[in-house]
Amino acid sequence: MRKGSNMCRNIKSLYNYDPPVTEEDVRKAALQYVRKISGFTKPSAANEVTYERAVNEISQASSKLLDSLVTASPPRNRAEEEARAHTRAIRRFS
Repeated sequence: MRKGSNMCRNIKSLYNYDPPVTEEDVRKAALQYVRKISGFTKPSAANEVTYERAVNEISQASSKLLDSLVTASPPRNRAEEEARAHTRAIRRFS
């Protein structure tokens, strides 16, 4: 990893939201991560089992992490965060 590089913009924070993150959300993030690091949006037939196993393992590890984290901060509202992100995007790309 390059010094000072930022996290991929497509992978969103999943922790401390109301409503809470779903298993589907965790799986989508794991899939995005595997796509990013492998460079494949869809694996070849030869790599499909390995690709799917990686998504499953990362989903499980991510769920364990999210279940283990603690915070004193109140949960963020997902709809409000999405509205802020949308407003930033409009400003940035207009």
